[in-house]
Amino acid sequence: MKPARGTYALILALDKDSAITVGKLTKFSFPAGYYLYAGSALGGLFPRVRRHIKGGNKLHWHIDYLRREARVVEVWYLVSDESLECRWYQAAAGISQAKVPVAGFGSSGCGCVSHLVYFPTAPSFTEFRRRLGDSGRDVRKMSVEWGEMP
Repeated sequence: MKPARGTYALILALDKDSAITVGKLTKFSFPAGYYLYAGSALGGLFPRVRRHIKGGNKLHWHIDYLRREARVVEVWYLVSDESLECRWYQAAAGISQAKVPVAGFGSSGCGCVSHLVYFPTAPSFTEFRRRLGDSGRDVRKMSVEWGEMP
């Protein structure tokens, strides 16, 4: 059986302002708050999400650098054969109080400004789903604290 494929959003909490060097980009200031990172995993959705939750891995993707300082608190996901991370980034960027903290973060393979969005308070799952339109109704949420990994 092939592993599930799909798109995910990591919701990360950063407890204090931090200066973080991100790969080859440079050092950036990340204010305390919440971050939504949109990604896709067409080779295996849940193994990729587990890797991000676990942290401490080899630094491969931009999110790995932020993940060293921030903790994943929720994961929003959709099992699908399509890579929808650009659409998810656009939906997240439209949520109230959203800001793009680092241009080019996680979006080197597409035309998006970024795939990372900052929020001073936790982003609304309901608003995110609403902004996705009809496809949003199938998006699921899991709490990392409760270990609800399928």
